[in-house]
Formats: sequence, C-alpha cells, structure tokens
Amino acid sequence: MDTSQHSLGTLFEQLGLPSGQGDIERFIARYAPLPSDIALQDAPFWSASQSHFLEEGLEEDSDWAEVIDELDALLRH
Repeated sequence: MDTSQHSLGTLFEQLGLPSGQGDIERFIARYAPLPSDIALQDAPFWSASQSHFLEEGLEEDSDWAEVIDELDALLRH
C-alpha cells in the first residue's frame, strides 16, 4: 500500500496533467467555479479514466481522497 502523502502536484501527475504550481493555478482559473450541482468527477473537462480515478478515490476513501477534496474545494471558489 502506498502510504506517501499526496499533494495537488502528485494528484495532477496521477491524472496525467501538467503538475507544476503554475499549471495547477491555470487549471483552476480555467475551470472554476464548478457549479455546486456537478460532482467533481462528473465535470465535463475530465476524461473517462480521470473521472473514474476521482470517483474511485472518493468512494473508497483512499489515500487520495483528502487531496481530491482539496481540488474540489479550489474549483468551487
């Protein structure tokens, strides 16, 4: 089991996205605010595999869940 601490950068890497601080800030600026009636994993900008990873991470309360929640909060503002 992977017990390392995950960050937004490692989450973006896992999703196959550019993961530098500026890349993450641009992503959030581009897609925020995410409407409250759309679950993070259902947002239209994810690929099917990205959506599945996010959904699974939240449903299973995996070690990714905390950073997925962090991304969700950032996209809501």
